Amino acid sequence: MMARSKTSNAWLKEHVNDSYVQMAQKDGYRARAAYKLLEINDKDKLIRPGTVLADLGSAPGSWSQVAARIVGDSGKVFALDILPMDPIADVAFIQGDFREQEVLEEFVALLGGRELDLVISDMAPNISGMSSIDQARSFHLTELALEFARDHLKPGGSFLVKVFQGSEFQDYMKAMRELFTEVVTRKPKASRDRSSEIYLLGKGRR
Repeated sequence: MMARSKTSNAWLKEHVNDSYVQMAQKDGYRARAAYKLLEINDKDKLIRPGTVLADLGSAPGSWSQVAARIVGDSGKVFALDILPMDPIADVAFIQGDFREQEVLEEFVALLGGRELDLVISDMAPNISGMSSIDQARSFHLTELALEFARDHLKPGGSFLVKVFQGSEFQDYMKAMRELFTEVVTRKPKASRDRSSEIYLLGKGRR
């Protein structure tokens, strides 16, 4: 077995000592990302009992877990990811690549004509280590997520998306402002300080 690099050892140590990782294990969430959504939802009340929403890039499923617990029997959570995801009660999941038209069509068929109250996206590309490539891939995913929100959100609906601050950020912000009456940024405490990730929230789909 190869020895772990200093970087991965440092990451592992940080991960093990991470209070959010420990909380997730205690609370039964699959990842620490659950607390990012919980914090944003506490502030913005995006998910309520009865909300119908799509979770893009859902695996391993912590955001879907949070959403399913809140929406209750009268709401519905639809989830999509290229990676497999273990089943979650009351979550309809399709495994496939969001960039492929046939996968998107299958997901749309699952919605069954329902307009969504909310689209949430915590998608990120596989990291290559080359920042310009990773940034381009990341923004491609966020553009697809915005397009999906444009097509399937009901008027007044909301869209929460993870973005990485880079050269395309301002253009993306402008595109969101054209679709939503209000666009705000959120940086939840569970986001690691060194991460350039930030969440954009569009409220009031025009």
